[in-house]
Amino acid sequence: MIVNLITKEDLQEFRTELLEDLQNLFQIKISQQKLWLRSSEVKALLKISSGTLQNLRTNGSLSYTRVGGTLYYNYKDIEEMLKKK
Repeated sequence: MIVNLITKEDLQEFRTELLEDLQNLFQIKISQQKLWLRSSEVKALLKISSGTLQNLRTNGSLSYTRVGGTLYYNYKDIEEMLKKK
């Protein structure tokens, strides 16, 4: 019968590898997220009304860019706003 011993160092190495793998998975998910969202996408994401979105723009909580008649919001700006609130 073969006996394999697991040491604290083995467990620490496994933990480090597992954390790195999880971080890589989250980075892939973030990179798949669209960089710029339209108003309808932001409202669906945050589950807010058009009026609330207008208030966020007006009071400067959420920056936006207008291209033609369409408003676009940077996904990172939305994340930052949520972290602050």
